[in-house]
Amino acid sequence: MIIGYARVSTDEQNLDVQSDALTAAGAGKLFADKISGSKRERPELDRMLDQLRGGDVVTVTKYDRLARSLKDLLEIVETIQARGAGFRSLAEDIDTTTPAGRLVFHVFASIAQFERERISERTREGLASARERGRIGGRPPALSTAQKDEVRHMRDQEHRPVSEIARLFKVSERTVRRA
Repeated sequence: MIIGYARVSTDEQNLDVQSDALTAAGAGKLFADKISGSKRERPELDRMLDQLRGGDVVTVTKYDRLARSLKDLLEIVETIQARGAGFRSLAEDIDTTTPAGRLVFHVFASIAQFERERISERTREGLASARERGRIGGRPPALSTAQKDEVRHMRDQEHRPVSEIARLFKVSERTVRRA
């Protein structure tokens, strides 16, 4: 039996496009989750894996619908294969029921993992380069240097309560304590 699995990350997203494609591909049964792919605990995925029988083929529209990391993808496909079932991804034209399909699956999964790692590496390099040029990312400080000096003066010299100082500067008490 062809078993379809669809997933979107949030409740606001729609599963219709995936469901239609899986039905057109011959899926006799559909399982769908509305949860992030980074979470391994997905109720419908787990239910589908429990119901797999030898000869079934788990079909997804794109392999990232099944998992976000290479490790998770390989583990899930290994579980599918351990139950005697195959895995098929429509967009990437991967079908692990054949030796060539298994090879293509592993190559695609490795390339995807490599690309995610390169994006992360480029982001780190960009942030380091910006820091070297004196640019610091993130939100600007809530208090200027002069305001921090004034906060310390009010607290140490005038013995004002932190809550009052925070209210005067329109910042949190935590910001006052850090200053």
